[in-house]
Parts: sequence; structure tokens; C-alpha cells
Amino acid sequence: MREQFTTMLKAAMKAGDKRRVDTVRMITAALKDRDIEARGQGKEVSNEDILALLQKMVKSRQESLGIYEKAGRDDLATQEREEIAIISEFLPKQMGDEEVAAAIKASIAAVGAASMKDMGKVVADLKAKYTGQMDFAKASAAIKSALGG
Repeated sequence: MREQFTTMLKAAMKAGDKRRVDTVRMITAALKDRDIEARGQGKEVSNEDILALLQKMVKSRQESLGIYEKAGRDDLATQEREEIAIISEFLPKQMGDEEVAAAIKASIAAVGAASMKDMGKVVADLKAKYTGQMDFAKASAAIKSALGG
């Protein structure tokens, strides 16, 4: 994934795409921060960690987008939309509601979950298999209802 960032940055610089250059630089800066943090803990940043970071960045921009739209700041809202689109290019295709429901059912069966006490196991199983492909905040609500919570 790191190579993708470098390749896209070079292409954006050659094309003179300022927004893309700024956004990719922002991603690489956040990734360097994550690298430094992980090094302090004696770990390495995996592709799953990078995907989680990108999802967090998209979610943050979506929240900002809502605020800017309510405040009537179309210029800033447009900037957030563009950044979301650029960051999303690095994320795998998002799963649809039906696919998420099927994945949750399969995960519940795989870990043998029977009650709300097992929710953590189900979420961990889903994160291991589908990082970057589903919104785990929404999935958590579906898991709760599937487990009778």
C-alpha cells in the first residue's frame, strides 16, 4: 500500500493536481505518525492498520462535511468531498448491507456466539476478515440485534 501512495503522489505532482497531492501527503504524514507510535511499542504497521487509518480519515471527513454543509460553507464541503473520494480510492470496495448481514451470520456461526457476551469474538473475527470493507459501527448494531441484544 505504501507504494501506491508514492506512485499516486508522483502522478499527481506530474499532473499538477494540487488537491490530490495535498491529500496523499496528508495520508503519508498520518502513516508516519502511526509508524512512530508503533515503533515505540515495538510493533510494525500492517496493511490492516493502514486500512483502519484510512477508514478513520474518511469518517472524520464525513463528519466535517456534515458540519460544513449545515453551516453553508460550500467551499470547505467541496474540499472534504474531494478528500473523501481520494482517500476512498485506496480502500477496498465497501460491502453492501446484504453482504454485511451474511458476513455477520457466518462469523457468529464460526465463533459459536450464542449471547451478547460473545460480541467481542464476533467483532474480532469480522475485523480480521473484512478490515476496510465494512463500517464496524453499523456492523456492531447488526451484531447486537443478531445476538439478541
